[in-house]
Amino acid sequence: MAPKPVIEAYFDEPTNTVSYLVSDPETKKAMVIDPVLDYDHKGGTVDTASVERILADARERGLTIEWALETHAHADHLSGAPYIKAKTGARIGIGEHIKEVQRIFRPVFNATDLKTDGSDFDHLFTDGERFKVGNLDVEVLYTPGHTPADISYKVGDAVFVGDTLFMPDYGTARADFPGGDARKLYHSIQRLLALPDETRLFMCHDYKAPGRDTYAWETTVRAERDANVHVGKGVGEEQFVVMRTSRDATLEAPRLLLPSIQVNIRAGRFPPAEANGVHYLLVPVKPKRAGVELPD
Repeated sequence: MAPKPVIEAYFDEPTNTVSYLVSDPETKKAMVIDPVLDYDHKGGTVDTASVERILADARERGLTIEWALETHAHADHLSGAPYIKAKTGARIGIGEHIKEVQRIFRPVFNATDLKTDGSDFDHLFTDGERFKVGNLDVEVLYTPGHTPADISYKVGDAVFVGDTLFMPDYGTARADFPGGDARKLYHSIQRLLALPDETRLFMCHDYKAPGRDTYAWETTVRAERDANVHVGKGVGEEQFVVMRTSRDATLEAPRLLLPSIQVNIRAGRFPPAEANGVHYLLVPVKPKRAGVELPD
């Protein structure tokens, strides 16, 4: 019988992100899912306290981290995967459709250093691919919609769903980023909800739904199917697409969208330093409406 994964969650309140340290209790092999690099947008500074906490816990438990895994190229936090790789030798993995996301955003940021073949990452996972972490069996599920490249990681009875689903009282992820698709998101959610009722689902974010005082990030397929405010109780595809599209039209861009995308499509590395040795993140500027001209 396959071992049950040991799962430790780490919540980063500034970005409402949950990272996970998932390990095999028998071999002490482990992986980190969606690690966060601490980034102060106002000051333009970075810190590694969040990933250092995970690494310290891994050392204390005698774990060997073999993978730093991304569910997608996040738009709300910067990835801490390169720091984990530098400290442990872990490989950085993401879904193969990251190449599409790179192609979309390379011209947006004039990222001439960026290849669009996914080679910044150590491994690109395909739908249905399986790999081992110690004696743990990990299966990759392609779950696009939020972005074209989202994947989920299934480890025994646990699935790490990235931004595809939120807790039942909060709903589902937006699908209005470039390459996002509400219809594809619906089908990805249905794929997850077709898993056995008691399958545990682990979210990448939580924002405290109205009326809830504490953060939460673990639920089950049954709870999502029965009570998710966007897709529960048999909500159909057309109803979901209309709801999701209209809701997305009211949402502001994430606070860290521009820095996050620039870094995360490069597997967590920053754009190359300029001649003065400083790394810069770009802010593309465009007219908000027709007839407005930018001064040269």
